[in-house]
Amino acid sequence: MTDRTVTHATFTVERAYTAPPTRVFAAWSDPKAKASWFAGPENAYELDFLVGGREVNRGNAPDGTVMTFESVYHDIVPDGRVVYSSTLHGGQTLWTASLTTVEFEPDGDGTRLTLTEQGSFLDGNEKPEWREHGTGAWLGALDAYLSRT
Repeated sequence: MTDRTVTHATFTVERAYTAPPTRVFAAWSDPKAKASWFAGPENAYELDFLVGGREVNRGNAPDGTVMTFESVYHDIVPDGRVVYSSTLHGGQTLWTASLTTVEFEPDGDGTRLTLTEQGSFLDGNEKPEWREHGTGAWLGALDAYLSRT
């Protein structure tokens, strides 16, 4: 029998970047820039960054399962805020559905980024702490991208 559980979780991750909000937002909104820090080198990636637009990041898990992270943008305030809903599928199975808000605030000469995600983690396929850890890792990759560009 299939595990039929739902774990509801909310987490917030904050990061300080030395780049101004305009530059951090640009790294988030430009398809080529975002692919360089968000998608793995072997992943299929697409971004249509506008309200109603989609983002798809597809790659293989170590066991060969095709993992597809897909988002739809609901609110975009240039240099200020992004709100999107996402799903994560493992093969044809829905693992997670979530709503994420990202805020970009001036912090001296830099940016204070606050990301809050509210998720439904289904049937034990993904755990909230895994998502929070992964989110922290790609926000670290954003910092590395901003440092080298």
